[in-house]
Amino acid sequence: MEKVPSRNIGLDLLRVTEAAAVAAGRWIGLGDRDGAHKNATEVMAKTLAGVDIDGKIVIGEEIRLSEQTPLDSGQFVGTGQGPEADVVVDPIDGTRLVVRGRPGAISLVGVAPRGSMWSPPACAIYMDKIVVDREAAEALVPECLDAPAAWTLALVARVKRMDVRDLTVAILNRPRHKDLIAEIRAAGARISLRSEGDAEGALEAAIKDTGADILMGAGGVSEGVIAACAIKAMGGGMLGRLAPQTAEERKAIQDTGYEPDQILTCKQIIDSDRIYFAATGITGSPLLPAIRYHGQYVETNSILLRSETGTIRFIQAEHLWID
Repeated sequence: MEKVPSRNIGLDLLRVTEAAAVAAGRWIGLGDRDGAHKNATEVMAKTLAGVDIDGKIVIGEEIRLSEQTPLDSGQFVGTGQGPEADVVVDPIDGTRLVVRGRPGAISLVGVAPRGSMWSPPACAIYMDKIVVDREAAEALVPECLDAPAAWTLALVARVKRMDVRDLTVAILNRPRHKDLIAEIRAAGARISLRSEGDAEGALEAAIKDTGADILMGAGGVSEGVIAACAIKAMGGGMLGRLAPQTAEERKAIQDTGYEPDQILTCKQIIDSDRIYFAATGITGSPLLPAIRYHGQYVETNSILLRSETGTIRFIQAEHLWID
């Protein structure tokens, strides 16, 4: 039986993403990708160390930074005095967006009871995903990941009582999606091409009236797991499957004993109903406005989710900030 947290740690986790976002905001437009992500990672780790959990990082920052960090996979975080927990973090989802001064970057953290988060082998980098909001969650069946895009879009449109041409699909603008983009366009749906921000795109698809009705395509594994925390907490729908990009990557995954073609639902990716999720905007999006600096104060906008109570909070905050 899962251990019930002694108290709501949501606001403590919110401070983690706020701190990382404030740190990342100072790198907007400066062109230094590694410097921005390293600084945000260090600040997030320092703030997370003060949260009353006995946390363990499930998927860490070693896939984004070439050097060792305190948020690498297997690292323990928190004070060690609270409930045992799996933790997945992304100090900056969309680092290139930050350093180029473009919208769509956010900071995220997800927490669930120990052993409840899907933890694929470290050699797995990408996963195929389909994400929808709770209104369309019932339309997602495992066959959607192998079916033509038009078939899946028709299912979602029918449940949402819309025409396919009224749907907007969020998808990363990558060469690997050339055929999928062509399928979506042939079906008549609109497309929101994203240069980065895979997890933020999933959030938009899971929250009604934020710019996207469905997310499709292959993105990062860590972004998929952290997005699953939010999607399940909100009752949305998600399908996922590892997407090795080369024969060598597929073999490496199989050598670990994992079946790369296994299709997972959101409930299998996060096997718990006691989930916390927090995200804070950095460069602004339809979901979360950009961070703003006002002299000695900084203004942040965040979302905080707690699945156990079904609570969704949008929080605007002002912080004393002295460089």
